[in-house]
Amino acid sequence: MSIEASDIEVEVSGETTSLLTPSKTGKAKVAGSSWYASVFLVVNAALGAGLLNFPDAYRQAGGVAVAIIIQAIFLVFVIGAVMVLAYCSNIGQAATYQDTVYTVSGKKAQLFCSLTIAVYCFGTCITFLIIIGDQWEEFFLFVARSTYCNSNPWYMQRTWIIISTSILLILPLCFPRRIDFLKYASAVGVVGILYVVMLVIIKYFTPHDPPGRIRTSPEQWVDVFLVIPTICFAYQFHVSIIPIYSCMGKRTLKEFAKTVSVATILCVINYTGTAAFGYLTFGENITSDILLSYDPSPEVIIAVVLIAVKTYTTYPILLFCGRAAFDCLWFEFWKMTPEQILNREKVRRITITCVWFFSTLGLSVLIPNIGVVIQFLGAFAAVFIFIFPGLCLLRLILQRVDFNSYWSKMDKFLAFTGAFIITLGIFLFFVTLIQAIMEDAAGDFKSDKSKYACT
Repeated sequence: MSIEASDIEVEVSGETTSLLTPSKTGKAKVAGSSWYASVFLVVNAALGAGLLNFPDAYRQAGGVAVAIIIQAIFLVFVIGAVMVLAYCSNIGQAATYQDTVYTVSGKKAQLFCSLTIAVYCFGTCITFLIIIGDQWEEFFLFVARSTYCNSNPWYMQRTWIIISTSILLILPLCFPRRIDFLKYASAVGVVGILYVVMLVIIKYFTPHDPPGRIRTSPEQWVDVFLVIPTICFAYQFHVSIIPIYSCMGKRTLKEFAKTVSVATILCVINYTGTAAFGYLTFGENITSDILLSYDPSPEVIIAVVLIAVKTYTTYPILLFCGRAAFDCLWFEFWKMTPEQILNREKVRRITITCVWFFSTLGLSVLIPNIGVVIQFLGAFAAVFIFIFPGLCLLRLILQRVDFNSYWSKMDKFLAFTGAFIITLGIFLFFVTLIQAIMEDAAGDFKSDKSKYACT
């Protein structure tokens, strides 16, 4: 959470307003990102580990056609929520998701939002580090299978690889104050994802073993809900979207709409292409990680390494958002004044970053696989996509229109839409959460192994 002297407003009625508003003193500001540079940040935040699981999600949903329809419906809410958040952030010139919620919904909603974001980002950071370990494990199995399986030298051990590479490649990217610092690293991550997508598509058109049964409809109608956590987790870039928006050189809804439109198109092409062609290649034989479905080959192992590289560049974005959320809770807990916040910013930023990073690093070593964690994170993602944006929209209308005054058709429509989105978000949250708990209790989560694993 970046705070400068010019970023702090004076106390109003005994309460400090948003601590992340832009300068109103005329002080020169840091040049922001262009709309097209911001595309890389959004795409890098959205495209991640969910890409590998998308083909199996299509299988669970009942086939390509059903999954694409569900995905298309969700995209309407995803894009709508992003624009609502951007509009609300403009009202108070907020620079974080939780400050945007504060602008229209007040302090209590902001604190609850901050807590939810901190938990979500912390859990996601753990899964990223676990994925890094998984990818390097696959790499060593391919390039030095005999050595890795028989003697397992220290420099190939999973724990050492996660710790050493994360400290070397992730930690230095976690200290900057502004999220647009990561636009260059994000460009590298996006290139890696594009390679994986092209690999899956090309593999479909090259000779391969006959696929298993291809579903054309769900076995039970409730199966359509199985794809929801994956879609929510995949398209959940809402937590990072406001920090990205706040760092744009031209902070206008028109410029932002360009970023969101291009980023969404790229995400849809990549997710849908990978999922459809990956599922049609293997059918029921698909694994939860698409790369584990392929026979070992140099092009596949390059994809494995690039996924690891991509994850290195995405972790700092989630840490930045989580750190800002934790800051918000910290300020409220200690009742810090704007002067205290400003004077201790650097020390606090470094301290929180180190504690966050090494905590997630330790847990990623102890937790063997992401399994149910993805399902739980998908449930939390529904909160950011539906509940908070719906709450912001509803509060905007209620603040603008008095109950006793005339309500236009548009006011009624927007109020109904906000209430509907909140209700839908609560429903999806509990459905996906209950599904995750039931599958965890039943032990239904798959633990896929590569075709070139040791055993």
